[in-house]
Amino acid sequence: MEQLWSPWRIEYILGEKQGGCVFCAAFSADPSQDRRYLILHRGAHCCVIMNLFPYNNGHLMVVPLTHQATLEGLPPEALLEIMALVNKSVSTLRKAMNAEGFNIGVNIGKIAGAGIDEHVHVHVVPRWLGDTNFITTLGRVRCIPESLQDSYDKLTGAWDENG
Repeated sequence: MEQLWSPWRIEYILGEKQGGCVFCAAFSADPSQDRRYLILHRGAHCCVIMNLFPYNNGHLMVVPLTHQATLEGLPPEALLEIMALVNKSVSTLRKAMNAEGFNIGVNIGKIAGAGIDEHVHVHVVPRWLGDTNFITTLGRVRCIPESLQDSYDKLTGAWDENG
């Protein structure tokens, strides 16, 4: 039997579990803690945050500051900012990581696959030719070759340069 080692996961497995909404907790933290919470951008109505458990390197989420489960009921300004930040996320990922394509989507409700179903968010997942290979197809395992902190540093620089 083949074994895949991921010793960094023990912190998540044994670590203290946070109650409440992870997005609201991150956004209420002092902005000096943005690197810790992987927040790339704080806007008037939304934030851009890296996914702590990404499908691919650079997996971003655009999250409204308003805590609600669906897009319905968000003010027009927040909806507009969501799309503007999705667009900037795409151009930043192209620049910083040479992304060749993207999956962009919203999972509303547990039944639709939302891992955090109480706070709606838009996923922006960069894709590259061949990023779904034999290990993903046969082993049902995703390899993430770069640390979250290294990706964060790379994306922060590109975000700032991207205007």
